[in-house]
Amino acid sequence: MTLMDAPNYDVAGAVLRRRIVFGLVFGIGFSILGWWFYCGTPKDWPNTWYTHRKGTIAVSRFMHAVENNQMEDAYGIWLNDPKWKTDGNEPLNYEYKKFLKDWGPNGEQNDFGVIHSHEITGQRVYGNVLVLGLLINDRKSGAVFLAYDPGTGQLGFSSVELYLGP
Repeated sequence: MTLMDAPNYDVAGAVLRRRIVFGLVFGIGFSILGWWFYCGTPKDWPNTWYTHRKGTIAVSRFMHAVENNQMEDAYGIWLNDPKWKTDGNEPLNYEYKKFLKDWGPNGEQNDFGVIHSHEITGQRVYGNVLVLGLLINDRKSGAVFLAYDPGTGQLGFSSVELYLGP
């Protein structure tokens, strides 16, 4: 075969290949962007986005139960065991009485009084847990930091505090 015997350029095939490549790149990029928005626009790496989503859902469910004064349900969400009362799986390190002192409306260690609103202002994966910063009752200072363990699904108080900005 010589140069003069080369096949003709297939314009339709080239256009089709280009459309397929651009369509795939656009589809994958759009899917990643959609997943990022669905997970709450986390600032961490993409492999932690699902942890952000699950942790945000767990903390929101917990805080809504506390706001509605459903303390037994909230304690079940805290332990990730909705049947904690019938199973007898109450942990010794954080008993229900202590939970009521911390989160109950008449709790001795509750600095917020009756909790009626919350806002998740920051979240970051630190080690193997997701640390979430909460502003309770529209406070601008004194955030509460909770830790969500994706392995067990339990909530806890975080020893790490996030910078939430000025």
